Amino acid sequence: MNTAAVILAAGASTRLGQPKQLVCIDGESLLARTVRVAFESGVEEVFVVLGSLAPALREHLQQGTRCEIVDNPDWQQGMSTSIRAGVRAALAHTPPPDAVLLLACDQPAVTPMHLVQLQLASDEEPPRIAASTYAGRTGIPAIFPRQYWNELLALTGDAGARQLLNAHPAEVETVALEHGELDLDTPESLAEIHRLWPA
Repeated sequence: MNTAAVILAAGASTRLGQPKQLVCIDGESLLARTVRVAFESGVEEVFVVLGSLAPALREHLQQGTRCEIVDNPDWQQGMSTSIRAGVRAALAHTPPPDAVLLLACDQPAVTPMHLVQLQLASDEEPPRIAASTYAGRTGIPAIFPRQYWNELLALTGDAGARQLLNAHPAEVETVALEHGELDLDTPESLAEIHRLWPA
């Protein structure tokens, strides 16, 4: 399938106290790392949704990172607005993708191989949702074929993709992601991430 990646990077990182998108792992910002990992998995296009700190992050991404930037002026109204903005941008691309891969910008455990495994799990007939599992939960990164896009575009408020995954449990193939639960929200999570992945 022709898959486009949508990276959700619009948050303000209020609990962390610094932009999580620019935190470095092995000399690379989490945002640039996520873009790189997405492309290395073989996706055709990468769309990065920005909101808070958009000018600084746009400048950061333009320093040698190949991606399409999507501005979300409604980012404060919840994650659903970023999902909708990113999916709409992917649909407007020519040719449109067959599937959308949703990623957060703050999951350092995600690797190109994990995203390849998700693409293989989704590439059935008919195509299926493929999602990551960690800490007893199912979540993103996750791939949504076109038959689910209207539901993604109908999300409201702070509802994320997990709401859609929970609505279709029999239609979801899962791929385990070790340390996938480590996302960057607090100083404590930052310390744990730096313990596992040097800055």
